[in-house]
Amino acid sequence: MSEGAQAGAIVAAVWGGICCVWLFFYLLFSLCIYKIAKKTGVENAWLAWIPVVQVVPFIQSAGKPLWWILLLLVPLVNFIVGILLWMAIAERRGKPSWVGILIIIPFLGLFVPLYLAFSE
Repeated sequence: MSEGAQAGAIVAAVWGGICCVWLFFYLLFSLCIYKIAKKTGVENAWLAWIPVVQVVPFIQSAGKPLWWILLLLVPLVNFIVGILLWMAIAERRGKPSWVGILIIIPFLGLFVPLYLAFSE
């Protein structure tokens, strides 16, 4: 096997690994949004599995109007709105609102959707 072919195989393996990790986290996040939407009484919770459209059950789970999608399109505003949405979801799930703020803490933020989706 030539050096070019070996380099190509390495690049393909790395990209394959990256895609598998991305797919895992996408499916995990979609499952969390789906479970949260079901537990908060959102009608079309299955939309959580569709990329981009999954923002609809996310916003509905927080009890906010759908025009908040526009706020998520504004740079810097989307950061604040995202925190507010997670805080509202935490409150709707019967948890303290500060749980939603934890989403901004690196690594710990990965567990906030899991906690809100799978806790009673």
